[in-house]
Amino acid sequence: MGGATPVLRRLAAPAALLAVLVAYYLWHESLPKLSTWGDVAWLSVVLVPAVFALVYFALPLRTSKWLLPAGLGLLLAGFALQWLGVGLAGNFAKLGATTALGFWFVSFFETAAWVALVALIVPWVDAYSVWRGPTHTIVTEQPHVFSALAFAFPVPGANGVAKLGLPDLFFFALFLAACPRFGLRTRLTWLTMALSFGATIALAVWWNLDGLPALPLLALGFLAPNADLLWRAFRSRDQALRK
Repeated sequence: MGGATPVLRRLAAPAALLAVLVAYYLWHESLPKLSTWGDVAWLSVVLVPAVFALVYFALPLRTSKWLLPAGLGLLLAGFALQWLGVGLAGNFAKLGATTALGFWFVSFFETAAWVALVALIVPWVDAYSVWRGPTHTIVTEQPHVFSALAFAFPVPGANGVAKLGLPDLFFFALFLAACPRFGLRTRLTWLTMALSFGATIALAVWWNLDGLPALPLLALGFLAPNADLLWRAFRSRDQALRK
C-alpha cells in the first residue's frame, strides 16, 4: 500500500481535472450564456489550457513502449464512438490518441534541432492546407468529415463549439514531449502553446473568419520560450557535422 500512495497522488490531479471537464462538457448548455468575446476569453484562458493540462499530466508516459498501439487503438475508438453518437467519449479518445502518437513520434528525433526544423516547416504546410488545400476543401464541402477529425471545445450557455484539428493536437503533444527529452522549458512551453490556441481563436473572431491555421502560433509557442536553447542545439549540430 505504501508504494501505491505516490501513484495515487500523481493520479489525483489529472483525475479531478478530467472529472471537471466531463461535467462541463455534459452541462455546458445549462451555464449562463456569455458574449462573443466572453466566449473567446473563456475558451482561451480557461477551457483550452484545462484540456491541454491533461497532455501535460500525461508526460510521464512519454517513454512507454505501448504508445503506438495505444494511440492507434484510441484513434479507432474515437472515430467509432463519434459514429455511434457518443461524442464526449469520442472527443477525449481522440485527444488521448493524438497525445500517445505525438509522444511516440518524438522518440525518432535525435536532437532538439530537428524538432525546431519541424516547427519552422509545419506552419507553412498548415497555412496552405487551411486556405487552399485539403483542410479548406473538407471544411467547406464536407464539414461532417472535419468534425470527425477535430476536437471540440463547447462554449457555455449554447450548443456552439470551437474546433481544433487532430494534427494540431498531435503537434502539441510532440512539441511538449520534446521539452523534457531535450532539456527545454517544459512548463513555460506548455503555457505558451496552450495560449497560442486561444490567440488563434481570438484572431479568427476578430477578423470574422470561419477559422485560421493553428500551427503557426503553436510553433511560435514552442520556439519562442526555447529560442536560446534551440540555437545552441543548432550550433552543436553544425559543429558536429564539421568534424
